[in-house]
Amino acid sequence: MTEYTTGHLTEHMTVQRSFRACFCVAGLFLASLLLAPLALAQQAARAPQTAQAIAPFDITGYWVSVVTEDWRFRMVTPPKGDYNSVPLNDAARKIADAWDPAKDEAEGNACKAYGAPAIMRVPGRVHVTWQDPNTLKFEMDAGTQTRLFYFGAPQSHALDWQGTSKASWDMIAGPGNPARGGSLEVVTTGMKPGYLRKNGVPYSAGAAVTEYYNRTEETNGDSWLVVTTIVDDPTYLATRFITSTHFKKQASAVGWAPSACAAR
Repeated sequence: MTEYTTGHLTEHMTVQRSFRACFCVAGLFLASLLLAPLALAQQAARAPQTAQAIAPFDITGYWVSVVTEDWRFRMVTPPKGDYNSVPLNDAARKIADAWDPAKDEAEGNACKAYGAPAIMRVPGRVHVTWQDPNTLKFEMDAGTQTRLFYFGAPQSHALDWQGTSKASWDMIAGPGNPARGGSLEVVTTGMKPGYLRKNGVPYSAGAAVTEYYNRTEETNGDSWLVVTTIVDDPTYLATRFITSTHFKKQASAVGWAPSACAAR
């Protein structure tokens, strides 16, 4: 049997305590290494995803408008007083009947028919990109206009032709609730007064525009963007003004030709 003196016993116990302390520290260190990836994964799961990351379809690229309806209102400037199919009230009809393009040009208002309520109906091409992970950028070659769609708090509240647009994804849930499709909803307010059609059909500064963007794929490989536009304007419209506009996906920027606004 090994005999210990009091000094030896004290030294032996000190070594044991030190060993246990080192073992505990090593265990904690190992546990932290094992748990760190799990903690990071949980933090990533809790972090809000960007609008670009959760997009149900790819809306970016070049799109060209295909005019299959309202040809006489869109491809040419209709004559003064021709506001067929627009639910104008009496006040709006008076303004439309007094349309004077020369006056608009002289006042620097040639872009009155290129505002948010009407720009998607103007024949031309649209270039869509992500300005940042939560902001879509729509550039139109017709009138050289730019629209910004903000997911979350808008970064701009300028009173201009395009106003302020708030965007959101309307998701379609599948089994188990994973998103399997959806549409882009955009609500625009704060616009300068302008025209729903180039021949002076008015909308007011109090108008609101709600749009729904849907992408469809055809069996022949064509991709289409269908834009449903709803204009509410208690100042000039008796009821909502609803249109549907179609764009075909292009493989490149062929045909892209920015042009100035035209009042006539």
